[in-house]
Amino acid sequence: MADQQEPVFQIQRVYLKEASLEQPNSPAILLQGEQPSVDIQLGVEAQPVGEGVYEVSVTATVHTQIADKTVFLVEARQAGIFEIRNLSEEQMGPIVGVVCPQIVFPYLRGNVADIVQRAGFPPVHLQEINFQSMYEQQQQQAQGIKVQ
Repeated sequence: MADQQEPVFQIQRVYLKEASLEQPNSPAILLQGEQPSVDIQLGVEAQPVGEGVYEVSVTATVHTQIADKTVFLVEARQAGIFEIRNLSEEQMGPIVGVVCPQIVFPYLRGNVADIVQRAGFPPVHLQEINFQSMYEQQQQQAQGIKVQ
């Protein structure tokens, strides 16, 4: 009776998969008194890595500029390995697309702030993300529904 097995959800590991920092216009740009503009992009990816085991990663790209010159660019990918078993297809999407990223994101947020601060800048604190809304938008786009 495999149909009646208990659902399994376990965090196996959370880790910083990738991080980079670039300051291509230093030190000259650091002497400018202007406030830089900040652009932050986020992404979520999930992939199976074994039977009932998934890697879910959240990526952040933080690009700061003064005029058309880069002050710094940080790219970081935080990932988690999750054991997820005995769930229906309808349950898997929200678990992998919402629950797992919510677990991984605080680690990414801390690592980005730390990298930026260690580079000599005030830390950039990523805003909290509504992964439920992000997931729903992705689902609508995948179904060809126009998202406002």
